[in-house]
Amino acid sequence: MGSRSAADSLQLPVQLRGIQLGRPVDILLDLDGWNVLGFVVLCGDESRRFLPYAAAVVTDDAIAVGSALMLLEDAGFYERRGVSFRSLLGTELGGGTLRDVTLDATGHVTELEVEREGTLVATPVPARAAA
Repeated sequence: MGSRSAADSLQLPVQLRGIQLGRPVDILLDLDGWNVLGFVVLCGDESRRFLPYAAAVVTDDAIAVGSALMLLEDAGFYERRGVSFRSLLGTELGGGTLRDVTLDATGHVTELEVEREGTLVATPVPARAAA
């Protein structure tokens, strides 16, 4: 997989060998390095679980996992440690109103898609603040 929008990734089913386990409802980000931590997944039993990005294979058709054990319980633990992609939508970021982000195959955010005066513009991610 090459680059993909985060919004498009949220439309993919989470599958184990072609069997749907759930669907992503959010993406958790580390804004210090602009990396994806993982997906918050709503599973078939209506529970919310966390799928680490490193344990997922994102393809054009699905987010594949090698084992259902990769869907970790206590999604709230991870939600408190990352920033919700959905919570960022509509906020002022990158010189406009954030509408989406572009992810590369490694889970790094490469661009922000912002709206400026009614036009969608791709802009680089903000530089990391000096410590």
